[in-house]
Amino acid sequence: MLVSQAIREAAARLAETSDTPRLDAELLMAHALGCSRSDLLLRHQDTAAPAAFAEHLDRRMQHEPVAYIIGEQEFYGRPFRVTPDVLIPRADSESVVDAALSAAPEARRVLDLGTGSGALLLTLLAELPEAQGIGIERSQPARAIAVRNADQLGVAHRAEIRSGDWTQAGWADGLGRFDLIIANPPYVETDADLAPNVRNFEPAEALFAGADGLDDYRILIPQLPDLLTENGVAVLEIGASQTGQVSEISNNNGFSAQVRLDLGGRDRAVILRLRLGKGESTS
Repeated sequence: MLVSQAIREAAARLAETSDTPRLDAELLMAHALGCSRSDLLLRHQDTAAPAAFAEHLDRRMQHEPVAYIIGEQEFYGRPFRVTPDVLIPRADSESVVDAALSAAPEARRVLDLGTGSGALLLTLLAELPEAQGIGIERSQPARAIAVRNADQLGVAHRAEIRSGDWTQAGWADGLGRFDLIIANPPYVETDADLAPNVRNFEPAEALFAGADGLDDYRILIPQLPDLLTENGVAVLEIGASQTGQVSEISNNNGFSAQVRLDLGGRDRAVILRLRLGKGESTS
């Protein structure tokens, strides 16, 4: 079967499980051929479909995300290595990066809490060529992926990916203060109705945060005042319905909160600034 026909038939099958069946089919075929999607479309339509494509398609039909099958996801125009050990970087999170760049364009020290693939931290370092960054990640497999991505993106000399768990006492000893702190903590309710491609494949420890999805904010936000410089900024990703609760937690810990929307018009990032100055908190 030719590539063009195989893609058409695969897209028809994937319509049952995907909102982007044609795109999925093309990405899986390009991966099976070992070429880019643009090369696939320009040069390989009349090539015989490789046997590996059928295996990729079967995995996708079982709701496995395309990013895990091909091992890569684009974020902010850059390729990131991903595996089931890390969350897949999403376009919605690009608005979190935009918020951070807007709020702290001169940041020189950046801290990322819960680094995962490194999408947030490494993108910021790529966009802020004078900045140095530290990423904190408790999962060793995830940490290895972030280290690999830092090297691939050419920012490894400015990125230190440390093992650590910001829910445990003493994790921040010796870190100092930062101009910018960024985090995409777990914020999904434990019993949330998630799509199979998320619930069955992405790491639960990076998704779920208690009955109301706020457990990690309650742990994280009170620690931020001691990690920020006087004019430092923290930017946290939030769920679209969590603005009020996260703002209240922030206000109770000495922060003013400003919300930024994603491309879909949903609340996505909260920008926190200390009201009382360096290291002071009302908590």
